[in-house]
Amino acid sequence: MPPNSNMRSPDFQNRWPFATAIYILLLFGLAASIVVSTSMGYIQIPLEAVVKIILTKISGRVSLIDGLDKLFPVVVIDVRLPRILSAAIVGGGLAISGVVFQGILLNPLADPYTLGVSAGAAFGASLALLLNIGMLGSYSVPLFAFVGAVATLVFVIYLSSSSGGVSSNNLILSGIIVAAILSAGISFLKYVADEQVAVIIFWLMGSFGSKTWMDVTLILLLVGLGFGVFIFHARDLNLMSLGNRTASSLGVDTRKVTITLLVTASLVAAICVSVSGIIGFVGLLVPHMMRLITGPDNRRLVPVSLLAGAVLLCVADTITRAVLPSEIPIGVLTALIGGPFFCYLFRKQHTARRGA
Repeated sequence: MPPNSNMRSPDFQNRWPFATAIYILLLFGLAASIVVSTSMGYIQIPLEAVVKIILTKISGRVSLIDGLDKLFPVVVIDVRLPRILSAAIVGGGLAISGVVFQGILLNPLADPYTLGVSAGAAFGASLALLLNIGMLGSYSVPLFAFVGAVATLVFVIYLSSSSGGVSSNNLILSGIIVAAILSAGISFLKYVADEQVAVIIFWLMGSFGSKTWMDVTLILLLVGLGFGVFIFHARDLNLMSLGNRTASSLGVDTRKVTITLLVTASLVAAICVSVSGIIGFVGLLVPHMMRLITGPDNRRLVPVSLLAGAVLLCVADTITRAVLPSEIPIGVLTALIGGPFFCYLFRKQHTARRGA
């Protein structure tokens, strides 16, 4: 069943007050998770001190941190906050990309990596690591990952296009084919990498280590632009879930909207992957979880998924960084948590449909 097929349910217009409460709850949860995460680590920092340091950073009132350990502001502002905010923004970006992919492709198993974006990013990053390309310093690998993801997207759209336009089945099939080819290419690069293979494998498993305010600014800008495009076309996406013919009769340029949303969602996923590495299940799980709570209306689902994805990845990064005895790649944790949970959701929905 398409993700948005319940759009015309009787409570379609009655969930807005409930959705507002969800927004407030998620905003509070995100703020709390950022503050708590910032306080945790090898150096424990009191929550009150974290709040004062963040307020000082925002307002410029240095008097707020009088009497605090001089090391605390350095740890909070220069080390932890860039990493934590990067994780939150990437989580939100992957989640809203998942919403759009599931809505456009009418496939509940679609996620930001359906069109091979992750495989393209992984191939580009692996190539940069293998060749030890450092022309842009620490940004060389993310740049190659982004270029690989975008090149893959362009090729998949070209491969799936026809005189009749771009169909969802052709896109998914083309994405699977290209991803399989690129995965073989990645395996070959790891085979010839010798001592660099460990670095490639670690990047492929995802990490937010060593993130800077430049990373935060870049992904915040691009994810914010993508979010604006998704909200602008949310009503069109709702109508397209009823079928292209119905949507066209209601004034939606389905071909234009489809290409716009697919390209934007893929670019958002590409920038996220280029910064963090491969992090699975966020773009697949979060839209499903939020759709169960808020309903299928994308005008609610997109912002709620943004916040929920941010909270999820912020908490997951905190667990890998400050809770576990030694840090593990965040992609491993999201797969270990997301895989069984998605199996539970899938089985529950399948059982409910059989009993209906």
